[in-house]
Amino acid sequence: MRLFGEKLAGEFPDLAFEVFFWLAGIFEATYSSSDNHELAVHYFRKAASVKPSAPEPYLKVCDCFDPDLSIPPLGSLIEFVEEGIGHVEDPVPLYLRLAELYEHAGDSARSEEYRRKADEGKGPEGPADRGDG
Repeated sequence: MRLFGEKLAGEFPDLAFEVFFWLAGIFEATYSSSDNHELAVHYFRKAASVKPSAPEPYLKVCDCFDPDLSIPPLGSLIEFVEEGIGHVEDPVPLYLRLAELYEHAGDSARSEEYRRKADEGKGPEGPADRGDG
């Protein structure tokens, strides 16, 4: 399946985002080993590399985390979602997911920081101007 997907994405670059996102979803839903979690993260990263402004890979990758097994590593998920902040139009959903991930990591200060950013980003006119762009 991986070879087919990689070949399909290579032959039809305009479909690459959808193919990588589809592959990530397959590995996310398959719980036979920890490798599947890593493959899901790998393909969410590939999807984001094709279309960095799409929030879906950054949001869905958070669903890969299994708190009972602590896989995939929280640090890599957090890093990836934080990378997405600078690319997506509305970072508020990413802030909320980061708050959850930091809560799982036991870092309540960072969790609260991202909850605050999410609250500041919500307003009657939509996301606040981040001023970092």
